[in-house]
Amino acid sequence: MDSLARHLLALHRRGLLRGALGLAALGALPPARAQPAGGGAALFRLGVASGDPWPDGMVLWTRLAPEPLAPLGGMPAAPVEVGWEVAEEERFARIAASGTALARPEGGFAVHAEVAGLQPGRPYWYRFRAGGEASPVGRTRTAPAPGAMPARLRVLNAGCQHLEHGWFTAWRHAAEEEAIDLVFHYGDFIYEQAGRQPGQGGWGPPPVRQHAGGEAMTLEAYRRRYAQYRLDPDLQAAQAAHPFLCSFDDHEVDNNWAGPVSEEDGGARHPVAVPPEVFALRKAAAFQAWYEAMPVRRALLPRGPEITAFRRLRFGRLLEVHVLDTRSFRDDQPCGDGSGPPCAAVARPEAQMLGPGQEAWLLDGMAASGARWQVLAQQVMMMRRELPQGRLSMDKWDGYPAARARVLEGLAARGIGRAVVLSGDVHNAWAGQLHRDPLDPASPVLATEFTGTSITSEGDGAEIQPSTPEILRRNPHVAFFNDRRGYTLHEVTPDRFEACFRAVARVSRPGAPREDRGRFLLEAGRPDRLLRA
Repeated sequence: MDSLARHLLALHRRGLLRGALGLAALGALPPARAQPAGGGAALFRLGVASGDPWPDGMVLWTRLAPEPLAPLGGMPAAPVEVGWEVAEEERFARIAASGTALARPEGGFAVHAEVAGLQPGRPYWYRFRAGGEASPVGRTRTAPAPGAMPARLRVLNAGCQHLEHGWFTAWRHAAEEEAIDLVFHYGDFIYEQAGRQPGQGGWGPPPVRQHAGGEAMTLEAYRRRYAQYRLDPDLQAAQAAHPFLCSFDDHEVDNNWAGPVSEEDGGARHPVAVPPEVFALRKAAAFQAWYEAMPVRRALLPRGPEITAFRRLRFGRLLEVHVLDTRSFRDDQPCGDGSGPPCAAVARPEAQMLGPGQEAWLLDGMAASGARWQVLAQQVMMMRRELPQGRLSMDKWDGYPAARARVLEGLAARGIGRAVVLSGDVHNAWAGQLHRDPLDPASPVLATEFTGTSITSEGDGAEIQPSTPEILRRNPHVAFFNDRRGYTLHEVTPDRFEACFRAVARVSRPGAPREDRGRFLLEAGRPDRLLRA
């Protein structure tokens, strides 16, 4: 325990902790500036973030952690009062809102301040204070007013950031993007796997940095993994620069988990099964750590192994984002998981990817929306992707074609013609279209999908893979593929929905420049035309 933590513990023992950390002199300290990890204030080494923007506010996040990889982040086991301020400009001369929140040891000393009363459709700056220290300054934005029709929105899609596979250079470029209204993080914020040493083998390229500790299975281990990732200065810069909309995929819990079923499901690939009641304990720990580490609202507070993470965000009359959870309510993957020729179980008509409740919520909400563009913000590829030798990936929607058909038929029945799917997970960039009949390219196009590549997962990558020509031949609805790391930037106007696939040449070394690899657009009223810009 360092000197700061010892000091806080001493104050607590004298009954003075709450008073010592009171924020009567909140405005007396000079404004802080965003600093690299390890160089900022001791309590705020994990940075700041904002998320889930509404027209009148958003969530502001931080976590007190003077020793981020230590239990409880090196904090004493006592609540700490944390002040927050939101300003109309970066110098904090005009304060728009302020308040306090209690960082509790039960919640890993995370703070989720739900701010309201702000003006719609404009930038704000925010900071925290505790223990005589100021956090780095973050920048965020409110959503447009409900009845507004914005001239333009800019949305960034990214995820899959395996720390061992590379440097988070793409996040530094994302931080430098201007006027971003929202960053959709589709998941795999962390990877739960044990640390790997160079030369050990295992999945992915030789590690350029190592995970601390073994595979995460307990609350403290998940907390430490999030802390290690959040110490990265490029990730901190991106989260301090823009509001995030955070979801989760599999690696926040366990690779390829499905509902109550662990990856170790008793099948041929993992013959020793983890009982569902035991896996529920791991899910509870993982979800609590995820909630503690994300700028999300209290409505997403998990209930043991259960969480309601699907939700909607509205951006005036221009855009509605439907955030899906494709993990919690799905069936176990068919055919023993992995990829291979489809077995009989792939054709099961009752297959569930979203579960009946979420599926109805999605389709009914889209029908009632009235927004110019509607986005299904989710995790795994929805469009069909036939691999060489006729193989399908059973973890994607290809393993659940009946569930995909219900969603697509629901769009058609409700006359929803401007649907865009955002996804990730596969560590490559793709653009393509979803036909009413995935096996008939002449059938109507019901949605367009833009799949973001990874921030680092699977290393440097390349322009194409050896199998790419064969995959494109088998999938005529696919218009674009690239295997570099990066993110996707979307510009949305009343008339157009654009996608720019931005990449870095390498992640094995830091500092690679940003390069654009492809740009596509949809025109309102023409869902059947995906144009290269």
